[in-house]
Amino acid sequence: MRRPKITVIGAGNVGASCAFWLAVKEVGDIVLIDIPEMADKTKGKALDLLQCGPVARFDCRITGGSDYVAAAGSDVVIVTAGIPRKPGMSRDDLIQTNVKIVGSVSEQIARVAPEAVLIVVSNPLDAMVYTAWKKSGFPTNRVVGQAGCLDIARYRTFIAMELDCSVEDITALLLGGHGDDMVPLPRYTSVAGIPVTQLIPEKRLTEIIDRAKVGGGEIVKLMGTSAYYAPAAGSVDMAEAIVRDKRRIFPCAAYCDQEFGVGGYFVGVPCMLGSGGVEKVIEIDLDEGERKLFDNSVAHVKELVGVAEKFMG
Repeated sequence: MRRPKITVIGAGNVGASCAFWLAVKEVGDIVLIDIPEMADKTKGKALDLLQCGPVARFDCRITGGSDYVAAAGSDVVIVTAGIPRKPGMSRDDLIQTNVKIVGSVSEQIARVAPEAVLIVVSNPLDAMVYTAWKKSGFPTNRVVGQAGCLDIARYRTFIAMELDCSVEDITALLLGGHGDDMVPLPRYTSVAGIPVTQLIPEKRLTEIIDRAKVGGGEIVKLMGTSAYYAPAAGSVDMAEAIVRDKRRIFPCAAYCDQEFGVGGYFVGVPCMLGSGGVEKVIEIDLDEGERKLFDNSVAHVKELVGVAEKFMG
């Protein structure tokens, strides 16, 4: 029986962490790719991880390098390539640089793995998913962004910390863009089926939501760099759902046209992931306040995409 094949583009902190989680969970064989200048280091990371197999008791093929030919036949490609925003760099400068990187990666993946599902992690996320879609030429169901899985993990973590309960018992939902623009939905959040609003006072719940929104910034202040363990874990959860056709429901940056009245953009919404990528977008009822927050988030996504389109050529 053929094992699934997952390629990770970018062997930095997020990419290497993705490869680690993929291996430990035995999601499939793994290819780690970075730029030619990083080829030897990427090969070394892959070999180091492969040598964990006898100890951690996982069995999969793990290779690394810079040649995209190695990605041929991939079922899923996780795109972590790109640079973080540096001091003094404007938003437009960041978008211009990462549009070029993500665009090039997407074109090369389309050439060697035309049937793959793309999971985009690069930032600014919502604009980079759009870029990957345009440059790959893939159908919208096979391009999806990882952001909500990370944001919701932070949200659930902080609720578990507040209640001193297992994070496994917390179910939550959010919509919209990544980070500050996300729209948590307390009405759709529960702990073992109990509405969270019955367990945490409104004022305190708002504080928890606000912390989740700036969760990435909190990590940067503490470490001096962006988070990588949790973003990678969220990406691998998505990849596993796709290659194993689990049809799990995640808050992902999926293409919405008529859905939620978005009009043709990738935004964070509940969607079902299976072997076809995004199997469906699930529309939910929003009250007036939730709708306003969601519309504001979508407006910001459209603004980011407008900037990205200027640099796509």
